[in-house]
Amino acid sequence: MDPNLNPELGRRNLLKLGLGASIALSTVGLTASLTGCTSERSAANFKVLRESDLPMLAALYPVVVGPHPAFTENPGVIDKAIAQLDWTLERTSPFVQKAVLDLLGMLSMPLTRGPLTGVWGDLAKASPEQLHAFMLRWRDSRFDMLRQGHKTLSQLLLMSWYALPQSWATTGYPGPPVI
Repeated sequence: MDPNLNPELGRRNLLKLGLGASIALSTVGLTASLTGCTSERSAANFKVLRESDLPMLAALYPVVVGPHPAFTENPGVIDKAIAQLDWTLERTSPFVQKAVLDLLGMLSMPLTRGPLTGVWGDLAKASPEQLHAFMLRWRDSRFDMLRQGHKTLSQLLLMSWYALPQSWATTGYPGPPVI
């Protein structure tokens, strides 16, 4: 064993931690499924995203994108961005869809949301400051799982946002070439 390594963080303890975390997440997921906290059906007019995901995503867009004139000029732009996200997710693999839905489900469930995000109430009703603090918490976390969650949320929301023509004007992008 390397003398520079902390013996408390050895392979055996790391395996125990991983096993414990897997059991905890499985228990939370099973509990959510059995109590009806999660729905596997997509929302009306959506192919992948569930009804419980929509308000949370609507609250997160302004935090992830930042101040943008389209939010005030076009009140329905967030709905269009969510529809674009659903369209994109529909065209991904079932594995990616499940991973994203698991992440959103974890953020929807109070049992996991509070300890992981620091937002103990509904994310859709959280203040922009609380949501920004949650995203920073995940971005700067020492846990890879939370950093990956931040990266996933940020990339998906930004990708679907910048696919919309309403987002192009402030960036100077004229749009895709017409052939």
